[in-house]
Formats: sequence, structure tokens, C-alpha cells
Amino acid sequence: MPEQPTMGPACQGKRGLPVHGAARAAADNPWVRPGVVVHDPAEVVDDLLADFALTLKRRGFNVAGFVQHNNRGCAGKGEGCAPRISYLDLGSGATVKVDRDDAVTYLQAAMRESTDLLVISHFSACLGATDSLHARFGPGAAPGLPLLTSIAGQCIHKWHCYARQEGTMLSPDLASLWAWWGPEHLYRDLALGVAAQEIRRIVCGPRWIMIEGPGGVGVAALPCHPRELLPRLPKLARRSLRELAALSASWDPLDMAVAIAAINAHYNRRDVDAPAGNGVRAFRHVPGQVVVVGAFPGVDGMLPNCALAEADPRPGRFPIVALDSLLPGCGAAVVNASALVNRSLPRLLRLARHRPVALVGPATPLSSRLHDYGLAVVAGFVVDDADGLAAAIRAGATAREFGRHGRFIHLPAAKKAADSPEAASFHKARSTIAG
Repeated sequence: MPEQPTMGPACQGKRGLPVHGAARAAADNPWVRPGVVVHDPAEVVDDLLADFALTLKRRGFNVAGFVQHNNRGCAGKGEGCAPRISYLDLGSGATVKVDRDDAVTYLQAAMRESTDLLVISHFSACLGATDSLHARFGPGAAPGLPLLTSIAGQCIHKWHCYARQEGTMLSPDLASLWAWWGPEHLYRDLALGVAAQEIRRIVCGPRWIMIEGPGGVGVAALPCHPRELLPRLPKLARRSLRELAALSASWDPLDMAVAIAAINAHYNRRDVDAPAGNGVRAFRHVPGQVVVVGAFPGVDGMLPNCALAEADPRPGRFPIVALDSLLPGCGAAVVNASALVNRSLPRLLRLARHRPVALVGPATPLSSRLHDYGLAVVAGFVVDDADGLAAAIRAGATAREFGRHGRFIHLPAAKKAADSPEAASFHKARSTIAG
């Protein structure tokens, strides 16, 4: 049997960011959050699992586990696999051939890693590995390790016996996988993409914070008076954009504002080429009512008969608590970027699942990464006159006054991109084996 790849413990996340892996303390009795792709026995889902996992890996997440390359020599559809199985090791990218019992050993080692996602494409191997480690499905002291596997529909009773009510059954498509992965991960996803570049200046006013990097300027609305933040600014200015973006893991409101401004300084670059405006006019013709979360200048003219929800609602508008009823049945939703800073965005995306959602405002990161989390449109602000905006922010300018210092543009969700190099390599290897 070929030499098995070494799987040493990971001590630090990709790109130098702190490890956020859910399995860092899961050597004994790990708590897992399982999801299973239920498919027709004749349907191949290994490509789907590989595409999803390799996309996360390419973005900087720590991905471990195996995806099966071949399924030859079966006794029948959905009735097990060949005595020797070829796997793609998602961590190393190596293709390995192991016996079924040996595969369990590999998967046990993967579960002990500090991983963000563990993929065990074959359910029987998943069952063997989790049983060996006495994995638990239920509330724990830390977020459960996302564990993704697959099973043929005719064997679904085995899944129910395995996960009972704690697991999630998924349809075989990328949208379902991203929904299971969850919008809570979007903050770290954005932070992982930020380069370790120098900060040229930080400007803080009574309402907004501005961070300038080598390629662009980012802003974020301050959730409260910055009196506690001001003494920290000199020290923060000596750190990199990546380090400040990592503050998005904090629950401190001012840290979040700093993190979002740093994230925007990376993504909202001066050379971004995208359509002008916020793109919400396209929602005028969607069937059903458009729900607007937060105040926008001129929103009544852009979206007649919309339902507006605000923290301090004026007559004729809804309180924020009404979103629990408004969003699930809406035709579309437009969300102010303040929801990104106050961490309410993941909840809003879950409530409006399967509906087109736009994130709009100067603090919106112009990143296509957000599209995978359910945002059909991301509309943000690109600064052309950094000096002018800095002076305006110091003077207490509101978002209405930003327009003279830059431009509002939007990124609509694009069609599915071509395979990554890793995914293309996987498909080629699979075709070779099948042949």
C-alpha cells in the first residue's frame, strides 16, 4: 500500500489568521454538525463535494477529508464500492489508494485536525470514523465541526439511524451546500481574502471610520461614539489590513466597524469596474413585496409599495421584529450595510432564503464571495477622492454627502464560474480512473 500522507496538527489558519476551526479541541468525543447529500444511486455527487470543498480551500479555509474518485466493482447501485478505493485527499491534493478499513484510519486522523470543514464522501467510511471517535451530535461547548458526506436515497434509513434529528439532508446542488455551510461564515470568508498590506491612514469621525490602503479606501458606520476607539487608532494604524480584517471575529461593535472598514479598503479598490448605482431597481418587477431593512435615501421612489423596517420606525413603517414575518414570504429584500456591522446579516439571509437579497450602502464590500451566501446584489462605494472624504468624515458627514468623493457601484451575482484548477484536476483524474 502506498505511503500514507502525514496529517500533523494545524496550529495556525491560512494566510496567517488565527485558527477558527471547529475541531481544534475535538480529539476525544468530538461534536460534529453533519450534513448529507442525498442522491439517486446512479447519480455521481463526488464532483459536487470536491468543487464545494476546493472552493473553500482556495479561499483560505482549512479543509480536510477525502472525496472518492471511483466507484467500480459494485454489487449493485448503492450497494457499496470496489474493494480498493481511490481518494482525493482534500488537504494535500494527493490521490491515494487504500483499502476500506485503511480509509477509516485516514478519516480519523482528519477529524483530529483543526479543520473548518471535513468531507467524507462515502457514508460507510463516515459512519466508521465517527463511531470510532464516539462523535456526538448535539449542543456542545464550541461550534460543531461541519461534516459533509453523501448517501444514496434508497439507504436514507441508515442516515436517520446515524444522525437522528441532528443532521441535515441536502439536495445535490451547490446552493444547498452553501446554505448548509451557513451565512455566519461570510465574515471570515471576507477576512481570509484580505491581503497583508500596509495601512496608509485611519480617519475617525463622529459617524464613520475610514481606512485607506494601497489600492483603495474602506468605510464603515460607527455603532456608537468612538471615544473608546480613538486612543487605539495609532496602534491599529501600525497593523496590516489583514490583521484589522481579522477583528471581524470579535463581538465588540467598534472592532467590527474597524474590521469592515479594513475589509472594504481591500475589496472596494479604485480600479473596480462594475455598473453604477445600487442595482435595486431590478427588484421593482419581482413578484411579491420587496422588504427594505434600514433607511435609504430615495427608496420610496425606487421601490414603490415596499415594506420598510427600521430600528426606530416612523409612521407607516415596520419595527425590526416584524422581519420574522415579512422576510420569509417576501419577493425580494434590500438590506442596509449596517446589518453587516451589527452582525444581523446572517439572520436576515436565513429568513429571506431563496429570495433575491441586495446588500446596499457605503460599508458594503464589493466582493463576489458574498454571492454564495445568498446575496444577489452587493452595492457599495468606491472612493476617488480620499482626502476630500477624510475631511468630510472628520466634519461629521452623513452617507448622503459621500457621493462627491466617489461613486456607488454594484456587483450582481454572476453565472457559475469555471472550475478551479484543483477541481479541474479532480475531474481529469476521475475520468482517467473511470476509463
